[in-house]
Amino acid sequence: MLVDKQMRGRVAVVMLNRPERLNAVTFQMRSELMAMLATLDADPAVGAIVITGAGRGFCAGQDLSEAASMTIEHVSRLFNHLRGIYIAMRELTKGCVAAVNGVAAGEGFQLALCADLRIGHPGVRVGLPEIGVGLASVLGAHLLSLHSGHGIALEMVLSGALVDGQRAYDLGLLSTLVAEEDVLERAIATAEQMAARPPLAVRQSKRRYRDVTKPAFDAACEAALHMAVEAYSHGEPQEAMRTFLHAHGKGGRG
Repeated sequence: MLVDKQMRGRVAVVMLNRPERLNAVTFQMRSELMAMLATLDADPAVGAIVITGAGRGFCAGQDLSEAASMTIEHVSRLFNHLRGIYIAMRELTKGCVAAVNGVAAGEGFQLALCADLRIGHPGVRVGLPEIGVGLASVLGAHLLSLHSGHGIALEMVLSGALVDGQRAYDLGLLSTLVAEEDVLERAIATAEQMAARPPLAVRQSKRRYRDVTKPAFDAACEAALHMAVEAYSHGEPQEAMRTFLHAHGKGGRG
């Protein structure tokens, strides 16, 4: 299993469990995470959810060794799968907190942005480095702009740079900044507070936020797919990913 779960009272702690690759996301991991989130959201014993990563990172993004081998025919399948996990996060009716315990890049950062709150420490590094592997971060820019505005989103997308925890907190990308050793416990405590709130009010609040942001989210998903197809047809992502993997070895950051 690439996704684990443990219960802390009424809080389900979901852990991405591929630490040797900084929890870079594969198709299998994404599928497991979608299934687990659906199960937890339907379970009356679960009051809230925390998502974190095993080892020294939250999630380094999409596994490039998997993405680099894709042909143009596979792009739609991948991006529809990506859309599925973000929808699964957005449609949670229970509170969800991301315990960002290290690098959160690309898909990993977008997962964290889909959570209701993000707890991190000064040493974390977050960002949208997709441009470095030949892809426009279309959906990532949309999600980021919900928290920091279009100007910051454009700056981070075009630079592809990762920012540290203090900068992320100042920009509103992290909700709370604590010491590294306190990240998970603070996330669980925050989730416990969410679980103690009237559940209908939580569901209604989340549904209203989801409804308001849905048109722009759907448009970003469609644009991301079209731009990815165009990029892969030109061959830039495949070449950039092969170059990255040759220089750094197998793993994520996309």
